[in-house]
Amino acid sequence: MAVTDARTQGGDDRPKVSLIYNQAFRRAAYQALTLAIIAWVIYFAWNNAAQNLARANMTSGFGFLNSRAGFDISQALIAYSSDSTYLRALQVGLINTLVVGFFGIITATIVGLLVGIGRLSHNWLIARLSTVYVEIFRNIPPLLVIFFWYLGVLALLPAIRTIFEHVKDNPDAVFFISNRGIYMPAPVFGDGFVYVAAAFLAGLIGAILYTIWANRRQLATGLRPPVLWVNLALMVLLPLAVFLAVGAPLSFDYPIPGSFNMRGGMVIGPEFLALYLALSLYTASFIAEIVRAGIRGVPKGQTEAAYALGLRPGLTTRLVVLPQALRIIIPPLTSQYLNLIKNSSLAVAVGYADLVAVGGTILNQSGKAVEIIAIWMMIYVTISLVTSLFMNWFNAKMALVER
Repeated sequence: MAVTDARTQGGDDRPKVSLIYNQAFRRAAYQALTLAIIAWVIYFAWNNAAQNLARANMTSGFGFLNSRAGFDISQALIAYSSDSTYLRALQVGLINTLVVGFFGIITATIVGLLVGIGRLSHNWLIARLSTVYVEIFRNIPPLLVIFFWYLGVLALLPAIRTIFEHVKDNPDAVFFISNRGIYMPAPVFGDGFVYVAAAFLAGLIGAILYTIWANRRQLATGLRPPVLWVNLALMVLLPLAVFLAVGAPLSFDYPIPGSFNMRGGMVIGPEFLALYLALSLYTASFIAEIVRAGIRGVPKGQTEAAYALGLRPGLTTRLVVLPQALRIIIPPLTSQYLNLIKNSSLAVAVGYADLVAVGGTILNQSGKAVEIIAIWMMIYVTISLVTSLFMNWFNAKMALVER
């Protein structure tokens, strides 16, 4: 009697592999084990903190955020008073942190780009000055740079009494610089200004769509439509036309001398200026090196080919070199943006009311150390993740598309 082989009956002739050696199973098992360990560590830390608080007869939870703050904040971009809640105070600190981070990133990017290109300049003086700037700021701690601007520059500006004498001699002056900050007119928006804002938003969207169309047309035909002047018309002339059509719904509240200080207008405090300038210039030195490395990473033949086609050096840098260098620049640039945002926590050294400074005041008053630290961690992690997601999206948009 013949023995029937299972493989001849359509069975699977592959050898049976143990589940332990299955790569997909092991990958999933390792990830599940890692998540379980992290969850256990978090639970152990939280449970240990809760037991310690219970032994000290201290309650835990976030209900204290609805309690009265009882302290003032010098710079608040939203309505706030000492009668506001702790939650409102944290919102003020968060907004102040975001403002410093936003303007700091913009300034650091512009300065870093210019200095990075300047280091590669054929002009000896520009190249050496750019090198000196990078080497100085890269080798100084950011806290020292903050103190330099706050104590070595802004604190030496004229006193407020000098401003009062200047106003007597120049009654038409509207901008005043003193060691208490920069005083300037505050805009007062009328009822029809919402239409101007809507026109600007429409112009901005139109400029973005037009730029996308112009880039696609350039890729398809080699001809680049005028982009700069069209975008300026959409973003400037269109809102200006609406502004004039609705009767110019904008006025200004001018600062005037008071008994001991300026009244009216708006003021940019020295704390904000010191933090903003220090973080911007400090981070710009690192961005400059990233830009220089990115440009060096573009093959020299690209520049020579652009010159052979008749492009001027400025257009070659802007249209040929920088777009290719961005693919090298963006990943490390993301790290510098995150560092700038996190370094804003040094604001407590000069008394700027950022998230950490306001949270520290709440911690001292309420004794809710665990909760405040948890809020700090959650907010900074969220900001960093949002920034990383945006930069990763931008990096993917700039990646080469293979055909």
